[in-house]
Amino acid sequence: MKNRLRILYLSTEVAPFAKTGGLADVASALPKALFEQGHDVRVMMPKYGNISERRYTLREVIRLKDIPIRVGAREHVVSAKSAFLPDTKVQVYFLDYRPFFERADYYVDSATGKDFPDNAQRFFLFSKAVIETIKLLHWEPQIIHCNDWQTALVPWMLRNSYQDDPFFAKAITVLSIHNLAFQGTFPPAVLDELGLPKELAVVGSDLEFYGKINFLKAGIKNADLVTTVSPTYAQEIQSDPELGCGLQGVLSERREDLFGILNGVDYAIWNPEKDNLIPATYSTSSIKDKEKNKKALAKEAGLPYAAEMPIVGMISRLTNQKGLDLVAAAIDDLVKLPVQLVILGTGDPQYHKLLEKIRKGHSQQVAVFLRFDDQLAHLIEAGSDMFLMPSLYEPCGLNQMYSLKYGTIPIVRRTGGLADTIFDAGADPANGNGFVFNDYTSKALVDAVRRAVAAFHDDKGWQKLIKRCMKQDFSWAIAAEKYIKLYLRLETAKKKR
Repeated sequence: MKNRLRILYLSTEVAPFAKTGGLADVASALPKALFEQGHDVRVMMPKYGNISERRYTLREVIRLKDIPIRVGAREHVVSAKSAFLPDTKVQVYFLDYRPFFERADYYVDSATGKDFPDNAQRFFLFSKAVIETIKLLHWEPQIIHCNDWQTALVPWMLRNSYQDDPFFAKAITVLSIHNLAFQGTFPPAVLDELGLPKELAVVGSDLEFYGKINFLKAGIKNADLVTTVSPTYAQEIQSDPELGCGLQGVLSERREDLFGILNGVDYAIWNPEKDNLIPATYSTSSIKDKEKNKKALAKEAGLPYAAEMPIVGMISRLTNQKGLDLVAAAIDDLVKLPVQLVILGTGDPQYHKLLEKIRKGHSQQVAVFLRFDDQLAHLIEAGSDMFLMPSLYEPCGLNQMYSLKYGTIPIVRRTGGLADTIFDAGADPANGNGFVFNDYTSKALVDAVRRAVAAFHDDKGWQKLIKRCMKQDFSWAIAAEKYIKLYLRLETAKKKR
């Protein structure tokens, strides 16, 4: 294949091995899509304690045993094991260092609800170990694609510690930002523990950030290319101080090298025609079978089934970002429309308590599941009539795209990736694929749901809307092609230097 690239893809979570959110889905689907387009792709991630070696057939790699990695005054001995992404030939390397990664939790200690106090050391070690491990494989990557703050030091290290290493002479670094709110900020004291000079805490350095050390900033400053997960979010984080989270100036400086590429959907997993996690599969030619899933969802949720009353689904991390405060403020008006609401997710304890209170106050119309449950997530997508995403901000969002495929009409706030994927059916009846509101208020949310409910009761128009949504294509093949174009552009530019 002409222009076949060697791509090293780095992520601290990859589905199905380890997952806390959408990053894991991306880190599984994008490498697979790149591989399917003919590129040589390898993935590296930490070996967490809850990853089953037997289930995923992890094997030792002889040349990757007992690798000494120095961090500050300490030497750590790291090994690597390998497996394949399920049902693919994409090889995944698991970097194994038990003192740092033999934990059930990845970033936050569930016992305390706080970040692990050694996160700076953990992910500094991981980043350095990635670089040393890939050298031992004698496989020179042309593209090193990093994700979020946990791997953002790799571009910085390559520019500042490995700049004279011929092994990486052809390597180009890409940093993808999935949620700018998470940056990896630490007190300056960690520099000494990491064996880094104190000068890096001085204002103007690549790592300094309002008196702290910021891993993500270092990556943004040093990566050859910065991407984020939707075109609108790429603009928002440069111009909106709230969404820029203090880094809008740094991002604006890189605007010529900053691109928004919408995430895709893995239709091998999210497809109502062949989804084995739902009671009844269906397609555009058998939409009536969707109702069987609605009945099953109502039963699972403990709600009375009512064909004439729409079920509104919501699957979300329970955080300030996701608009749960709007839902709480709007709940009395929502149940009067009337609708039934089914919510699945985990997150901040305050929202657990709030949603439990709402459920108890409206037990015939509201069901709440405070857990991670993949099978129930599929049932909610298939059995709901509408899907609600009233986010304060949303870098990309995946559930609105899943919902389209399942004929479950999205109701969203216009922000980030939601603005790039969902267009109001009231404003554009011929092409719209959902219901959109602008203002971050409970009134705007209720008005959007009210419009959706009115459309629901126009059966002929609703069926037409469902079919239009189900035919839309947000496959990873489309996103992968866009990444490849950027990779090749960087390759060409580097050769000309």
